[in-house]
Amino acid sequence: MASSDCKISPIISIFVFFLFLNSSSVCPVCSSESGEFNRVNQTFHAREELEKLKMIRAHLMKINKPAVKTLQSPDGDLIDCVASHQQPAFDHPQLKGQKPLDPPERPKGHHSNRMGSENYQLWSILGESCPEGTIPIRRTSEKDVLRASNVRKFGRRITKPIRRDSSSNGHEHAVGYVTGDQYYGAKASLNVWAPRVANQYEFSLSQMWVISGSFGNDLNTIEAGWQVSPELYGDNYPRFFTYWTSDAYQATGCYNLLCSGFVQTNNKIAIGAAISPTSSYNGGQFDISLLVWKDPKHGNWWLEFGSGVLVGYWPSFLFTHLRSHATMVQYGGEVVNSNPSGLHTSTQMGSGHFAGEGFGKASYFRNLQVVDWDNSLIPLSNLRVLADHPNCYDIQGGINTVWGNYFYYGGPGENSKCP
Repeated sequence: MASSDCKISPIISIFVFFLFLNSSSVCPVCSSESGEFNRVNQTFHAREELEKLKMIRAHLMKINKPAVKTLQSPDGDLIDCVASHQQPAFDHPQLKGQKPLDPPERPKGHHSNRMGSENYQLWSILGESCPEGTIPIRRTSEKDVLRASNVRKFGRRITKPIRRDSSSNGHEHAVGYVTGDQYYGAKASLNVWAPRVANQYEFSLSQMWVISGSFGNDLNTIEAGWQVSPELYGDNYPRFFTYWTSDAYQATGCYNLLCSGFVQTNNKIAIGAAISPTSSYNGGQFDISLLVWKDPKHGNWWLEFGSGVLVGYWPSFLFTHLRSHATMVQYGGEVVNSNPSGLHTSTQMGSGHFAGEGFGKASYFRNLQVVDWDNSLIPLSNLRVLADHPNCYDIQGGINTVWGNYFYYGGPGENSKCP
């Protein structure tokens, strides 16, 4: 018996071993539990996705207003012509039931040229425009919102792009700026490019910032310019944009008309729409003018884009510090560097070429001015220039009789000196 037991023992051991290996298939209870877990898990994810979709559609219903007319842009955008009094701004409790204000008096010393100034967006390149009494709004799609890293923060900046130590959060700048006085507006002309953006989570822009408050939680900014942002728009076209915040990009403000705030008064300019034409290296240069100024009568901050076209205004009540005046004005470029593969990004700023290459090759800002307490445009007296990483993107300032205060700026990002 002892001998027989010894012979059987290895067979039993092998059987037990295989039984253990295949426990999920031979144990009906275990198999049942595993299947149930998978079913519950799938149901949970399905419900989660459904809730996300419901939230997106509710948000789209809020920002995509009923259209009187819809136009198709060559780049695929849908432009809705929305009754002026139904635009997103009038969802704000302090604007409900109101209508856009009449244009204010422009700053003294301001000269505008309206010739050909309204046909520099792709959607209106064939002369299309919205009817009087309506404004053009780029329709936001489900795809637009789904590209956002956070649905609740769609249309908002997640980080603070203005601070001088901003390189720590991936934002890099080459800017000219003035500070130390009271500013009631700013003006500049800048050329438009189509810089390469390395991935969906980065952007490249050129803009003006009108700033007040500290760089803590009470920062107020008004911003306008052009940007290439695949995450926000789903393509690589340079687009006219606006932004504002009254609490350092935390809970207030947004891009364009993606929240209640900016009041648009123009029926020919679509904020967020692609700009055309653009500048070419060693070729034709296309620039636009931007003017932001505070209406002395009502205190609202108005925006002019192009060569004399009023776009609309930011009501003064949106702000805390900017209810009175700005304490800093910045002009220049900004990119997001997400350090792909541990290297500096190859996202370009401006033309993608350094400032030293000059006209026709580098990006520029020219005729820089500010608005003083008397609603007069005046030249800058103390322009400073600063680049966070001059080996990646740099800046060179100057002054002459034709361009007044100006600077060249930009760069390619990753290169032998910017690894």
